[in-house]
Amino acid sequence: MLHSIIFALVLIGALAFFAYNTKRLISYLQLGKPDNRFDNIGQRIKNVLVIAIGQSKILREPFAGLLHVMIFWGFIVLLSAVIESIIEGLIPGASLAFLGPLYPPLIWFQDLFGAFVAVAAIVSLLRRLFFPPKRLQVSGHSKWDAILILALILTVMVTMFGQNATHMDLGKGEHNEARFVSSWVSGLFHGMSTENVWVWYRFFFWGHMIAVLGFLNYLPYSKHLHVISSTFNVYFSNLGLQPKGALKPINLADETLTKYGATDIEDLTWKQLLDGYTCTECGRCTSVCPANATGKLLDPKKIIIDVRARTLEKAPVMIEVKGGTAESAKRRNGETANQEVLEHQLLDNFITEQELWACTTCMACVQECPVMIEHVDTIVDLRRGLVLNESRFPAELTATFNNLERNFTPWNFGHSTRADWAKGMDIPLMSNTKDAEVLFWVGCAGAYDSRYKKVTQSFAKLMKMAGIKFAILGTEEKCNGDPARRMGNEYLAQMLIQENVATMNHYNVKKIVTTCPHCLQSLGKEYKQFNGNYEVVHHTTFLMNLIEQGKLKIAPEKKDSIVFHDPCYLGRYNGEYDAPRNIIDMVSSERPEMKRSKDKSFCCGAGGGRMWMEEHEGKRVNIERTEEALATGANTIGTGCPFCMTMITDGVKAKDAAEKVHVKDIAELVLEAVVPQP
Repeated sequence: MLHSIIFALVLIGALAFFAYNTKRLISYLQLGKPDNRFDNIGQRIKNVLVIAIGQSKILREPFAGLLHVMIFWGFIVLLSAVIESIIEGLIPGASLAFLGPLYPPLIWFQDLFGAFVAVAAIVSLLRRLFFPPKRLQVSGHSKWDAILILALILTVMVTMFGQNATHMDLGKGEHNEARFVSSWVSGLFHGMSTENVWVWYRFFFWGHMIAVLGFLNYLPYSKHLHVISSTFNVYFSNLGLQPKGALKPINLADETLTKYGATDIEDLTWKQLLDGYTCTECGRCTSVCPANATGKLLDPKKIIIDVRARTLEKAPVMIEVKGGTAESAKRRNGETANQEVLEHQLLDNFITEQELWACTTCMACVQECPVMIEHVDTIVDLRRGLVLNESRFPAELTATFNNLERNFTPWNFGHSTRADWAKGMDIPLMSNTKDAEVLFWVGCAGAYDSRYKKVTQSFAKLMKMAGIKFAILGTEEKCNGDPARRMGNEYLAQMLIQENVATMNHYNVKKIVTTCPHCLQSLGKEYKQFNGNYEVVHHTTFLMNLIEQGKLKIAPEKKDSIVFHDPCYLGRYNGEYDAPRNIIDMVSSERPEMKRSKDKSFCCGAGGGRMWMEEHEGKRVNIERTEEALATGANTIGTGCPFCMTMITDGVKAKDAAEKVHVKDIAELVLEAVVPQP
């Protein structure tokens, strides 16, 4: 009886402390801006089942993923063992045997998964201590926090088996033959007196429950808070609910806004603060970040950890001030400390602008994150805070913003020459035709860049050969707004977007084809935010459809080896990996793959406005990618993006390989291989 009373008091105390910490952390989230993440319950549950429960993203890294799956699934199954121990602690001799025929398989699975978890915890501990991958080579609190958690997990397993084994030796329990691991462990206690086995049983029982309850209450103070928060973070993610990679607009007409973007935690949404709680510090995001890999200061993991650190620093003070008078808050916490915390901000005191401007918005970090953290949204919001509130941005962007305002292009070209690439090609303007089925959105690079104009002309020739009724906007086309938006200048971006939408809606545009993945992303996903609803297709997809329909015929002769570089905004943002590869298979004798390809492709370095910024730190991103392409031995590097073409071409020249290796767009490859129309 005394045992049950003591256990009940310990259990109630532990659960009360856990409830207090849970309430505290939830209250901190309320400081974030509103964000409606409560719709589409069916899709959100599906995301939880596939990603959180099914661990699909964890398994993108097979070895580490398998260890995590063993521990995760083990703990799901072993919740029943914990519940059974709690029941037994409150009511001696009670168990889950009332489940009847379900009980033997249940305890068999408990032993099986208990063994899996124990093995995974031991391997993970050894890996952390002696063979850590680069992304886990950390020191200080993070390292020892992980080791403590793994040690606690191992303790939970050892004490569970010890409790079961001694329980069996005391002749207690039902269907003990199903506990095959515990039965083996029980052999260690054979020959002991009943009194000694009782001592061991109590030791293992209390050790098990203290480890479980201690683990539970340590989580709110650990990076392993994700054990609790990750399922919620996955549920509240917008995967399958919102256009992938589309940035949220700022309501610039809202006169109540006193600042734009984000400089501190209250400027972020509650979901972005939840991202901070959920970061596992696994480093997968950092390991695939092109900026970090080439020696830049940016570390996506650090960005999210800094959000968490600032939340835990500032939120208690803000709540303290809001919950009572300012004077009482000063007395309780100390005036100086409160002022210092409130005067600090996430931007500058935690995250530097140097980190933010290194981002290429390639979204590799988001792709690899196993718990659905949205790094790019936070980075762009902080860029907005810099640009819109303080006019702080790299000096070279001054000319870029000025060009976008005056010439409607990031480069210093006159707007009146935007359609000069089409001279002599008999390409109609939307203003002069009424039967155009497709608008060819040329884009700034396609209209002005001397190299990429050849791609524009090649694609236009192919559409004419296929009998496609298309037209262009000519000088009515302006920059799609992507560069300004990713660089944080939302005001300028919206100005360009709204003007383009007005123009295209005037011509009742329904379908658009473009050679630029950045235009594909903006026109197809983000223009919908401004009443621009269009079907937008990338030219590689469009060309593949024309070939399949027989409107373009490829000659049987095969060309040299061609390797394809996946543009981030075509692949990770829009999921197109097959069309360009299928085309290359038709025109080339061989198509090798780079070691990082498809959804694991490495960025060219030009996205997120980096096209117009210099690299002052480390190795150039485009050189890293070019070296990877050259290592395949291919004669030609295929691209499907004007930015990628520029960056890879510059990389090939820098490696003195321009005479041996060509850089060509998919449209150029098709034009070279197409059978001339009779």
